[in-house]
Amino acid sequence: MYDENADASPFNALPPIVVALAAVLAAGELVLQAGAAGLVGGPGAVGWRLAAIEDYAFLDPVWDWMRDTGRYPPDQLARLVTYPLIHGSFTHTAFVIVITLAIGKAVGEVFNAAAFLALFVLSCIAGGLAYGTLIDTRVPLMGGFPGAYGLIGAFTFLLWVRLAAVGANSARAFSLIGVLMGLQLVFGLLFGAGHDWIADLAGFCTGFLLSFVLSPGGWERVKTRLRQR
Repeated sequence: MYDENADASPFNALPPIVVALAAVLAAGELVLQAGAAGLVGGPGAVGWRLAAIEDYAFLDPVWDWMRDTGRYPPDQLARLVTYPLIHGSFTHTAFVIVITLAIGKAVGEVFNAAAFLALFVLSCIAGGLAYGTLIDTRVPLMGGFPGAYGLIGAFTFLLWVRLAAVGANSARAFSLIGVLMGLQLVFGLLFGAGHDWIADLAGFCTGFLLSFVLSPGGWERVKTRLRQR
């Protein structure tokens, strides 16, 4: 028997906001890749990535200057929401998109589009603020991992509530973030990775905490489930 869903696009199963976010993340990288390959923009396009990092990545020295002077120009504050759109490489972009699609599907099926987008953006902002406040570095922060980790935080919240509702060990909900942070530590020791994990962890915590407010039912649902244990 013919299955009418057999030829359906896998994207049909994803909430539209998840697909849209992944498309936005991919679009910038495709332009940079095309420029680097000489397909668009002429000879100057080879330097588009470096120019984008300089103009749109989150720079700790710029953040320090704003705090020291008490001046917060809008074009510099905008770096907190533009840095997730700039990645260091195609591989960097691909990993962010894969996590966004995989975790975003589970989160996007529960959260409405506005809440989903707020989770991602606010997690990125929190990641940038943590990165700029807790360390002193000249390495720019770029890429959507803090936002993706915010989605992981929301996913952890959903799993935490579900486990609590059935009387299971709710601490198991945090196994995913534990594994990811462990892997980052290993890679850092082996390959000398930077301090991006600070932004990622801040993104995760932000996504988890925001879920108390943004998820359907929010904190009231949590209290109800916990009372039923």
